[in-house]
Amino acid sequence: MIAYYIALRIGLNRPYWAIITCYIVSNPLAGAVASKAAFRMIGTIIGAIVAILLVPNLVNNPEILSLALAFWLGLCTYLSLLDRTPRAYIALLAGYTAGIIGFSAVNAPDTIFTIASLRVQEIMIGIFTATAVHGLLLPQSVTVQLRGRIRSIMADAERWSADALGGEGHLADLDRDRRRLAIDLNELHQLSAHVPYDTSGRALQIDLLRALQDRLAMLLPLGSAIDDRVTQLRVLGSHNDEIIALIKDVRAWLSPNDEMNPNIRNAEDMVRQARNLEPMLAGVVSWPDALRLSMLDRLANLLETHAVCREIQRLLDAGGRYRSLGVRTKLPFIKKRPLHRDHGIAFRGALGTTLTVIVGCTFWIATAWPEGSNAVVIASIVCALFSNLDDPAPVARRVFYGTMFAIVVAAGYSFVILPRVADFVLLIAVLAPFFLILGFLQAQQRYASFAIGVVLSFPGIVGLNERYDSSFATFANAAAAQLAGVLLAVITLDLVRTMGAERAAHRLIRAGWRDLANRAVGKGEPATAAWISRMLDRVGLLTPQLLSIGLDPSVPLRDVLRDTRIGISVDELRRFRTRAKERDVKLSTIVLRSVHDHFRLRTMLGTADADAKLLRRLDLALSQLGRTANRDDRRLAILALTSLRRNLAPTAEAPRAKGAKP
Repeated sequence: MIAYYIALRIGLNRPYWAIITCYIVSNPLAGAVASKAAFRMIGTIIGAIVAILLVPNLVNNPEILSLALAFWLGLCTYLSLLDRTPRAYIALLAGYTAGIIGFSAVNAPDTIFTIASLRVQEIMIGIFTATAVHGLLLPQSVTVQLRGRIRSIMADAERWSADALGGEGHLADLDRDRRRLAIDLNELHQLSAHVPYDTSGRALQIDLLRALQDRLAMLLPLGSAIDDRVTQLRVLGSHNDEIIALIKDVRAWLSPNDEMNPNIRNAEDMVRQARNLEPMLAGVVSWPDALRLSMLDRLANLLETHAVCREIQRLLDAGGRYRSLGVRTKLPFIKKRPLHRDHGIAFRGALGTTLTVIVGCTFWIATAWPEGSNAVVIASIVCALFSNLDDPAPVARRVFYGTMFAIVVAAGYSFVILPRVADFVLLIAVLAPFFLILGFLQAQQRYASFAIGVVLSFPGIVGLNERYDSSFATFANAAAAQLAGVLLAVITLDLVRTMGAERAAHRLIRAGWRDLANRAVGKGEPATAAWISRMLDRVGLLTPQLLSIGLDPSVPLRDVLRDTRIGISVDELRRFRTRAKERDVKLSTIVLRSVHDHFRLRTMLGTADADAKLLRRLDLALSQLGRTANRDDRRLAILALTSLRRNLAPTAEAPRAKGAKP
């Protein structure tokens, strides 16, 4: 109501946009409101500029103008779907703000700048008001929530790593913990985007947060690899007492509240012992020795990763700078966390939005309906807001129900209550109960889409403009435009955008296979941290999709983690190849090409087991690759090939000491 009052006070003609903006921007976390506000301001300004450029130049060709705005909205939807961070609001607002302004100015193109200025002011007032209220009235800090989430995630990660090392935990429990860690990492990433805008004055260092995300992401493939190697060594009876004792020490170190216990060994000592226990690599390396090398290497990496995570957590809790140069040099900083991108899904979303605008404009032009522009605007907003969903039609239908409810309530207000309101204080008194209930519903995930329908419809239909209009014809036209716009969006989304959770899950899995095929024949230095980040993001996306259709995500999760480990092994083999001798280069290239062919076939067919030819090439490489190289290079080759062999053919018999010719 503060935003509405300010917009009225300065004479804006559609102050209800300030109310709508307040609801859309609102978030329980002050930093999240500020970040969304910043992104929305940028998007609003871009959208206004686009409308100012398009309308005067194309107003004499309404068909061309409609197409131009439709394609602009489609492009913005496409870009917003590719960027799955809060920055997507920039493209989202740039798209439908251009529609809000452009379609309103079609009948008066000479006033385009005035209309753009008014809409921008109304939206900006809503943004600034929501930001100020959330920042001053009982603000909830993103930093405080992040600290709590980090402590919880760290405890879960260390418990899961200890369970994986034991090899005795229930598989279902391990799978559940892995899913939770992947989802927690995605949540941590989303929250960290708001940190630069936190109003608490004690914001966390964003580079430390990113480093922590990178290190935590490494734990899933490392822990699952160790679990696999420990199990295989136990089956082969190849564990020795020293390794068993080391694993026991590591599990004790990972136990809660035991880090300062004098009886607990420090991480550096255990890492050194793991390296010293690695088998000799002279001559032909046996399969048990290869497994032992792989397990000890992953164990040392797991220890180092947990140690760095603990140090980062201490730095974050203290709010200090890097007090340890050793820790600072261990952190592989990347500017942003790479996420899964699906250009096909983004294109379908853009197509749905574009078709919605084209169909709406065609009907508007053909019927010359004065309120047709409002219908097109509402339809485009609904499409833009929900195109990121696998099956947005059911959600859009709830928006439609919210719109119908808003019309009924607005009718009561417009013709029964508001005619008796004589001043602004009384107006606040009669509107406050409804708006408070609406805000409560919007904060509940179950009712959020219904509330969005009410938010988008009620302020405009009830007549919260610069002056009250009690005309039934005006009310009926506005209500019809809202219903027509939302209904058009529902129909278009149902026809174009609907995919279903099962199909979306298959797309995610195939995307990993396609990336693996390309990775095996890639050039240059492989970005392993980026690969892990993208695959764990897919785990976070895959889990809720499978749960929503009643499927157990455990097996697909294990498959995705196995694919993640294959990608890491491919990167190791590519690094070995860059410094190998000519014969080793040829042999490693044959293996990588075979991996490429395997995953290309799997992408086309949907599934494919590793064939005998691929296994023979892996076995030959295990016995021959790097035999004339120095120990470090041969060690890298054996680590890569052992992991490839275990992950590509986990049920195959142990390899022979020597392989056949490729």
